[in-house]
Amino acid sequence: MKILPRLLILFSVSIVAQGKQKIQSTLEILEIANAKRTIIYSDNSHFEAPNWSKDGSYFVVNKLGKLYKIDRKTGIWNEILINASLNANNDHGISPDGKSLVISSNAVEPERATDDHTSYIYTTTISGGNLTRVTEKSLSYWHGWSPDGATLAFVGQRNNQFDIYTIPVEGGNEKQLTNTPGLDDGPDYSPDGKYIYFNSFRSGIMEIWRMDADGNNPIQLTDDKHSNWFPHPSPDGKYMVFLTFMDDLKQDHPFGKDVKIRLMDLKTQVITDLTSVFFGGQGTINVPSWSPDSKYVAFVRYKILD
Repeated sequence: MKILPRLLILFSVSIVAQGKQKIQSTLEILEIANAKRTIIYSDNSHFEAPNWSKDGSYFVVNKLGKLYKIDRKTGIWNEILINASLNANNDHGISPDGKSLVISSNAVEPERATDDHTSYIYTTTISGGNLTRVTEKSLSYWHGWSPDGATLAFVGQRNNQFDIYTIPVEGGNEKQLTNTPGLDDGPDYSPDGKYIYFNSFRSGIMEIWRMDADGNNPIQLTDDKHSNWFPHPSPDGKYMVFLTFMDDLKQDHPFGKDVKIRLMDLKTQVITDLTSVFFGGQGTINVPSWSPDSKYVAFVRYKILD
């Protein structure tokens, strides 16, 4: 059975949510030691997927296809001025050295923008500017940057199947790491570069897995009745945070569902709840969102306004 293109799902949900509902989005930070939550910014618009800057001073989020910086102290917004044709989804991130951005977007080149449902991976500077395309094939969605800055991990739809691939940051040959009928998604590197954490439907329910950075030795890390998505190991390598949908949503991760954020101690593999159940889902923690000191995680929660 042909899988519905993931980008179509994401943009369809986003368009419906933004076009027919009034949404309040709230950016919060969550302290790992005591689960204390602090609101950084909130407004009546739909923004998503916070990255935490390498110096800890701001967050990068996407809104209506563009990227913005939100100052941690003041909550002031500034658009990152990038190619005007940018139509980013919520798979974006900051390089290990803090100098570059990686962005998944509809094709920005006119000759490639044949329809509304492409997704290529591009890079630019942390301040914006021109885009450099990394992947030749669509659909491609970035999720992880190797600690040495040389390699990107992404989800690609090839032959009607979504699997995990890597590619040099400057472009070149893709390397396929997984090959399963169920969706593999959300790859993120461990801080030592030895492993890639990801979520997979290969067991019949969406769970968190880990494999060697070359794709070998996959092992399942979670096993419960929920749908677990988007694992992000902490910069110090001690923990992994991930998003849990309270219902079994099969291979989907929609906006507007009951979710919670959970934490795994990577030494003991003990899982604890960092939040109670809240209204979130798509856009909450799609991308790496740890603070540089591994003390906090940034996320977005939502509210439908009357």
